[in-house]
Amino acid sequence: MKTVCICGGGSLGHVLAGWLSAHHYAKVNILTNRPSQWTHTIEIDTPDGKLLKGNIDVISNLPEQTVVSADVVILCLPGFLIREELEAIKPHLSRDTFVGCVFSSTGFFFEAKSILDERQPLWGFQRVPFISRVEEYGRKAHLLGYKDSHRVAVENVSEEEKSKFIAWLQECLGSPVKMLKNYFEASLTNSNPLLHTSRLYTMFGGENEGKVYPRMQLFYEEWTEDAADLYIKMDEEFFRLLKKLPVTDGFLPTALEYYESIDAKSLAEKLSSIQGFKGITSPMIEVEGGWAADYSSRYFTEDFPYGLKYIWKLAHENRVPCPYIDKVYQWGISKISSTR
Repeated sequence: MKTVCICGGGSLGHVLAGWLSAHHYAKVNILTNRPSQWTHTIEIDTPDGKLLKGNIDVISNLPEQTVVSADVVILCLPGFLIREELEAIKPHLSRDTFVGCVFSSTGFFFEAKSILDERQPLWGFQRVPFISRVEEYGRKAHLLGYKDSHRVAVENVSEEEKSKFIAWLQECLGSPVKMLKNYFEASLTNSNPLLHTSRLYTMFGGENEGKVYPRMQLFYEEWTEDAADLYIKMDEEFFRLLKKLPVTDGFLPTALEYYESIDAKSLAEKLSSIQGFKGITSPMIEVEGGWAADYSSRYFTEDFPYGLKYIWKLAHENRVPCPYIDKVYQWGISKISSTR
């Protein structure tokens, strides 16, 4: 794996580019719509006070200049851009290029399997490998936090090739990488697609449809028991779906297990007290008389059509009753459609 092409110029793209090139794990190319704003030197500061300086080899908005030489491709893009990017890079991929995504629960594997050759090696993280933030676009970024371990799915190659790829990835990241059983385990999560959407529905749907709040609401710190109850019910439907799929028992904890809670009341208290969630506001815009839902926010445009959608679709394909997921998904999609 001598050359990596990173697709996208977000915070994770910056940090991965700097991390891989500074440690000389691979040459790094950047495929971005804003190539003129990048420099060939990138600086990343780390939580332990180190300053990493990496060198970018090729920076371009053309896949024929960046993807064609890559052994590994990493998509660092929101869900709504994944299909378009896969279609753009497809003609320039080598048969042996490992095409992957930094975060798989926004539909990467489902889209890649429908667009790319059925023999194309695919891989993806279950969760993002770093917590990151851009300081100066195309030049500097902050690596704010590491993960103790990583979970990755690899598809369309032999077990031997999977093991070799996981070993390379583990060397690059400097922490253990566990290979998941299949792409379902990387793609399906009860985190944002259920967590965010349950809160959004109880804030802005049902009896709160069209509600104008007197002030901006805090998304987590003011988490309600109603939102926690809906999250638990959607999570129960999600786990009934998992029993129908070829996944490993226990590969994911339930929402109650993950947040060390026993019921809606304790879950709401837990979510509202998490330090890392402090100060996070809700997707709202100021209107006459107060604050209302902002349906153009990525909470809506990402978590419904590129998160909850795949859970909802699989539940129907596998004939798993999911009335709560149905209600929330259909509401969210209708709100996004009404704003277009």
